[in-house]
Amino acid sequence: MTDERNVNVNLEAEEDLTEEQLTEQRVIRREKLKKLQEMGRNPFLIETWNVEAYSKDIKDDFEAWEGKSVSMAGRIMANRHMGKASFIDILDKDGKIQAYIRQDVITPEEYEIFLTYDIGDIVGFVGEVFKTKHGEISVKVEKLVLLSKSLQVLPNKWHGLKDIDQRYRQRYVDLIINPEVRGMFYKRAAIIHEIKRTLEEDFGYLEVDTPILTTIAGGANARPFNTHHNTLDLDMKMRISTELCLKRCIAG
Repeated sequence: MTDERNVNVNLEAEEDLTEEQLTEQRVIRREKLKKLQEMGRNPFLIETWNVEAYSKDIKDDFEAWEGKSVSMAGRIMANRHMGKASFIDILDKDGKIQAYIRQDVITPEEYEIFLTYDIGDIVGFVGEVFKTKHGEISVKVEKLVLLSKSLQVLPNKWHGLKDIDQRYRQRYVDLIINPEVRGMFYKRAAIIHEIKRTLEEDFGYLEVDTPILTTIAGGANARPFNTHHNTLDLDMKMRISTELCLKRCIAG
């Protein structure tokens, strides 16, 4: 059965919990991981999972996917347990989709193990695409595998992650909780790719990589960051400006 304390924490925002409560939840998650490892089900040994579709693919073209068996993977963002059946919200790279899990389909033993999964865990699953009575596009799970165990407690969906300083210091949490941030990263990558493609294909530019560590300071009056290269036994400085290295490259 699920740990009642763990169920409660999924309904709380991380920032609403004391450090003692958070520490307790982290200990519980590590205990769950240890039990899985003792059962021979270490999730960190699973390196690959065949993903055939993403949430957006299925939602945008449900008619084409309806009734088909599909293999997917993603992070558990919410769960609703109702006796011998459960609904979980799965977040993948394109959005969310609901997974429907029944005890009599994945077996009682697997269902008991599934009930110990936490918000933040990453799972892989295979099942049939269908639409619930309420019109929610979902996947009826036939096979469920834990791919990675989350050992940290995520902020919940109601409070989210609002503090700007915390968002920048914990960008990995920001990417999980705030979908608009993930979208910004994808857009930024696409923009940079297109700029580089245009410069290379239309204007004949060549991309080069200049050294990160140099023996002289460069960058006007900026205060350099000093470090030591142990292998070469050299005192070095972190590059501030790329100008000197680029000029040498052009001369070459």
